[in-house]
Amino acid sequence: MSADLHEHVGHGHARPDGTRPGDDVRVTAVARRLVVALAVACAVASVLGVALLWPPAGTLAALREQVSADGPVTTTVEGTVLSTQQETCPGTSLDRLPDGSIPASASCPTASVRVLDGDAAGQVVQVQVPADVVRGGLGAGDRVDLSYFPPTEGYGASWAWVDFSRTRPLAVVVGAFALLTVVVARRRGLAALVGMALAGAVLGLFMIPALLAGESAVLVSVTGCSAIMSVVLYLTHGFSLRTAAAHLGTVSGLVLVGLVAHVAVGATHLQGLSDEDSGYLGQLTSMGVLQGLVVAGMVLAGVGVLNDVTITQASAVWEVREHAPGAGFRTLVSSGMRVGRDHLASTVYTVAFAYAGAALPVLVIIAVTDPAWLDALTSSKIAEEVVRTAIGGACVALSVPVTTAVAAAAVAGASVSREGAAPTPPAGAAAAAAAPRAGAPAALPGRRAPRAAERTGRRGRR
Repeated sequence: MSADLHEHVGHGHARPDGTRPGDDVRVTAVARRLVVALAVACAVASVLGVALLWPPAGTLAALREQVSADGPVTTTVEGTVLSTQQETCPGTSLDRLPDGSIPASASCPTASVRVLDGDAAGQVVQVQVPADVVRGGLGAGDRVDLSYFPPTEGYGASWAWVDFSRTRPLAVVVGAFALLTVVVARRRGLAALVGMALAGAVLGLFMIPALLAGESAVLVSVTGCSAIMSVVLYLTHGFSLRTAAAHLGTVSGLVLVGLVAHVAVGATHLQGLSDEDSGYLGQLTSMGVLQGLVVAGMVLAGVGVLNDVTITQASAVWEVREHAPGAGFRTLVSSGMRVGRDHLASTVYTVAFAYAGAALPVLVIIAVTDPAWLDALTSSKIAEEVVRTAIGGACVALSVPVTTAVAAAAVAGASVSREGAAPTPPAGAAAAAAAPRAGAPAALPGRRAPRAAERTGRRGRR
């Protein structure tokens, strides 16, 4: 691995000759071995953590059986809407008006749907549809998903509305994203897509079953995300010391996110009961699992941002070292932090706006009902987003100096060797070599050097 890291693939924009900024930096053997050893230790620790925390076989199967035992077995099928009909039925509590009263009658639309798959393919069925769905736009030709309830003793088969079928449009959107990523980023884009698939596999096969089995949310999320990044970083950015430095910064940030999230969730009493789905999950598992899901969600949310920041910081320090061969550790850190501050400021905005966009419907409800804003911010749903944003921003802020310091320590004693030129020694060696010997005339560059030597010889003959 050390040899692969020495012949590294850099980050940033390629030069006309195919090299990248920072490729001319030659790190000392001691620094290289130390950074590689730490990166390998982090990767091995994450793999061992995944192995030790691997959930018992059948964890998800047991929960599925429990869900099946709680109600009738249903089958989801796809269908095409032929027409919709408006009917009137007595009002219920679901039709409650803004003033709290229940209307005497309400709209109960139905849809005629032709089933496209399953044993009932080709059959036309009548399905009740929520009035809001019809008002939002439901017409002939729309593809929808239906639940089929098989006949039981005393009851015939029935059908129920599920949702719009989004398989085809989602496939188009995801396919366009993947195609553009590969066309623009080429090999690195393809590697990023493979990394995303790997991350999904770790999430589905390890993290979710382990959390449902009651394992520590901090350990599961940190080890799972560390294992993902131990592969994704090198797969996407290549085997290099810069990637190894970014790897160390990312793992440090993940550990901070996990610990701070655990403390913050306990201190703010976030129990993961902000919606109906969470409440249903709480009936299947336990409150401890719900709180663990909140913590794990915060760690997962910070992975992508940490990756972006740490890679940028490591690349920035490497490029500063290439353009300033005499720069020492403190200069590299200060220069890297100037880049990091700008990046951090924009990243904090990115995180905040992403979470605000996810919580926009809740914010609209708050604006309409007009409660006290302080009370609204401390509600479970909003407080969870506030804590997630604050923890993500704080840990990204801490990962910037950590990654910068690791990268600066690695290249502080490095030399810069450009093609066709002698290697430029590090700062201390350069200063020692540049110091003139006692009694020797100062060297002058260019054509002035021979003239100065001639004038010195004339003075000596005089």
